[in-house]
This record gives sequence, structure tokens and C-alpha cells, in this order.
Amino acid sequence: MLIASSTFATAASNETKESARRNSKVENRRARFEFPVSSFEPLMASFDQTAAFPRTGAIQSATGAGAWVTIREAFWIAVEALRAHKLRTFLTLLGVVIATATLIVVMSLINGMNLYIADHIANLGANVFIVHRYQWAQGYEAWLKARRRNKPILIEEFEYLRDNLKDYRNIGAEAEIQNINTYARFQSHTVYFVDIAGVTPNMIDIGMQKVESGRYITQPDYDHESLVCFIGQDLVNSFFPNVDPLNKEVLVDGIPFRVVGVAEKIGSTFGESQDNFVQIPLTTYQKFFSPRPSLEVNVQAWDAEQMMRLEDQTRALLRARRHVPYREDDTFGINASDTIMQTWHQITGAVFGVTIGIVAVFMLVGGIVIMNIMLASVTERTHEIGIRKSLGARRRDILMQFVIEASVMAGIGGGMGLLAAVLVSELVNLIVGPGFFNASIPVSAILVGLVLSTGVGLFFGIYPASQAAKLDPIEALRTEN
Repeated sequence: MLIASSTFATAASNETKESARRNSKVENRRARFEFPVSSFEPLMASFDQTAAFPRTGAIQSATGAGAWVTIREAFWIAVEALRAHKLRTFLTLLGVVIATATLIVVMSLINGMNLYIADHIANLGANVFIVHRYQWAQGYEAWLKARRRNKPILIEEFEYLRDNLKDYRNIGAEAEIQNINTYARFQSHTVYFVDIAGVTPNMIDIGMQKVESGRYITQPDYDHESLVCFIGQDLVNSFFPNVDPLNKEVLVDGIPFRVVGVAEKIGSTFGESQDNFVQIPLTTYQKFFSPRPSLEVNVQAWDAEQMMRLEDQTRALLRARRHVPYREDDTFGINASDTIMQTWHQITGAVFGVTIGIVAVFMLVGGIVIMNIMLASVTERTHEIGIRKSLGARRRDILMQFVIEASVMAGIGGGMGLLAAVLVSELVNLIVGPGFFNASIPVSAILVGLVLSTGVGLFFGIYPASQAAKLDPIEALRTEN
């Protein structure tokens, strides 16, 4: 009996030791397991505070609302990541900012210049073309050939076109003195560099001048070679600031003319005033200044379609009158608004092409920098990616997060470039002043700049995002923060 009791006590002691050994192993395993789990707790707390990571229900939802929640939360993850590294983000986006600003500024300058050219230079009047000695919009070599070949448009040719063209609305002629030493004088006041022009009476219906007070040159003035004149606002401001200029006598290059009308203010073109002029009857101009002047013949059509037919008629009539052979070029020029604008667009097109090359280089550099920074961000956040995958995030969620982060980064750069472009455009307008063109940012420039910058981030962010999505969660968790 004693032996049996001793044996039982020995067995119980051994069982107790074995149980203690097993408990010790369990505690060791638990301790090893609890260490990495406890290391997740600060990160999990930060997840809850910032609401940075997508919730499992939102990620797994296949509905449109779930996708929108996923995109929205990925967007805020990207914003938080960019906010955490402000200086790095700015330096990363510098290339995109410069490229976007350059593109928008150039587009705004070209747009402003296009509007200015259309309003001040190419605006010849409604459905009007001008027959001149030269074609205005041509290259230097072509102009040299035309200078040797072309002949002035004379008064006989104007009368020939007036009598033989069919169904035109108006036709008129104008001749200007090509001398820079012209002047006008009233009492003790003198204005120099005055544009002196001889005109036909119907030029008021064709040209840009409008009558503010008095009247324009009339047919009796033209027929009787009257010494009357129609003046611009610069002469009114210099000679008659406080009196009525009508019926006052002014000396034009020493010849007395009576003021019969005053023109409305036109303004300036490229800083040069368009209101410093005196217009007199063309017959009077022939009598005192040039017996056979070189004319500009202005032809006005009823509509744009008829204008093209009138141009063809004019070309055929003048070539026949001048006996120009069939294979020879015209010995005159026919100039219309669309011809001037077409040449101007060729010039601005070349400028814009150079700008596109510069912008492409900056965008490429900016995109490469974004890719490099995103790869570094993937390396820095490998442990975070492992945690997200262990909590149920799928590859497409990780991919979407980093793609959106790159796109947001580049989009912010585009927005900064837009702000810089607005400041530069306002500075240009301030420097050139209201008398010159205004840099006007078109909506298309804003859309192109923002879409292009965001697209660069999207394109160059795909590779880093795919690398992040391919990470194995177990290997990622082994990486230290």
C-alpha cells in the first residue's frame, strides 16, 4: 500500500512538471506572437484617427457607391501622404508646375494677340477686301520679287473696276502720303507726323472711321476739289480742346483746309495712335500732293460668299487690263481679313510648336521625378502595405491608392502652374498697359493644363503602383518601419 501511494505521488509530480513545461511553451509562443501584434497598435490607432485606410465593407462593395468611397478614401490617403512631406512634394512638382505655367501663359498670350490682331489690324470692315500694289501677308523673298514686278494701282484702274465690277455693295479708294515730315497747324499749335489721305466720299461706309460731329467728305467736295477736311481726335485734342472745331481753318502741310467733320476715337495699334489723321477729297489730294497717286481700292460685298466671287472678278479684270500672261503671277495684291489672320496663325503656330517642345521636356522630367519619388514612397511604406493586405486590402486597392496619389500630386502641380500662369498674365497686362493687347487665358488652356498634368502623374505612377500591389503581405510585414 505504501509502495502504491509513493508511485502515485511520483506520477502526479511528473504530470505537474509536464503541464508546467507545456504552459511555459504556450506562454513563450504567446509572447512571440503578441510582440508584433502589439507593434500594430499605434498604427491601428493612427488609422482610426485619420480614417486613412478604406473600410473593409467599402472595399468589398461592388456597387458604384462602394467604388466611390474607395476612390475618395484613396484620395485622402494621397493628400495626407503629400502633406507629410511638403518640401519633397514641392520639389517633385517643380517640373510639372513650370511646364503647366509655360503652356498656359503662351496660350493666353497667343489668344490675346489673336483677338488684338483681329480687332485692330485684320479688321478691314464687314465683307471688305483691299486691292493694293502688294500682297500684305507674304515672305521677304516674295515681297522683293513683287517690288520689282508689281505696279501701283492708279486712278484709271479704280474707275475701271468701279465701272466693270458687278453687284458690289460699295467701292472706294484711298491714297496716303508716304512722307514722315507731314504736319498740321492751327494758330500757334503744330502736330507732326500726321497721316494725310485722299479719299472718295463712300469710304465712310467701308472703312473704320465713324462721324462723331459734322459730316464726311461729300460727292460735291470730290467733284469740285474742295479744300475741306475730316480730322481725327488727336488733332481735336491738340487744336480745339475747348471749342467747336467745325468750320475752323487748319494748315495741312501749309495748305489751308476747312474742318467739316470730326471722327470718333479709334485708339492705338501696338502703341501707335490711329487718330492722328486728316482726310481730304481724293481729287484735292491729286491737285496739291500727287497727280498720280498709288491707291488702295476698297471693295465691299454684300456677304462672305459674294466676297469670294468679287475677288475672282477683280483679279480677272485687272489681269486682263494689265495684259498679264496666264502663267505669270499677279502684278497686284488682293488682301482680305482672312488672309492676314491665316498668315498670323502660321506665325503663332510656329511659336506654339516650339512651346509644345519645351513643355514636353519639362513634363517628361517632372514625370520621371514623380515616378522616382513614388518608388521611394513604396519602399518607405512597405510595412504599411503589408498591414493593409493583412487586413483584407486587395491588389487593386493598393494599385488604386498609389495611382491616385501620383495623379493627385501631378494635379496639384497643374493647379500651382495655373496660379503661376494667372500671375504672369496679369503682370504682362500691367507692363504692356491698356493700349496694347491683353493676355487672356482661354478655358481650353486651363483644361489642357490640368488634364495634361494629371495625365502625366497617372502615366508615370502606374509602375510604382504596380510594384506596391505585387508585394507579398508576409514579406512586407517583416520589413521594419
